[in-house]
Amino acid sequence: MTQTSASNPLQNNRIKIDSIDKKLIALLGERERVVKEIGIYKAKNNIPALQADRFKQVLEKTVEAGKQEGLSATFVTELMNAIHKESLRIEEEIKAQKQ
Repeated sequence: MTQTSASNPLQNNRIKIDSIDKKLIALLGERERVVKEIGIYKAKNNIPALQADRFKQVLEKTVEAGKQEGLSATFVTELMNAIHKESLRIEEEIKAQKQ
């Protein structure tokens, strides 16, 4: 006897995860579009892509927010480092195009 998706919690939760993953990617895309705007501003004003103090602030805030969601500081730090790496790549690409 096979279970329908309505009565299969594993399948239902996988569908939920797929939906959440799609939203996460959309949010990351939205974030990186804002990064592009920042990159354009920085390129026009000769501001370096890396702003270590700003990233430290972002990291501290996100680690704290992650704790509120039950996420480990290690996970949040790794995630934010990956996001930051992509943001720097985008900003450097914009800077290179402006030269």
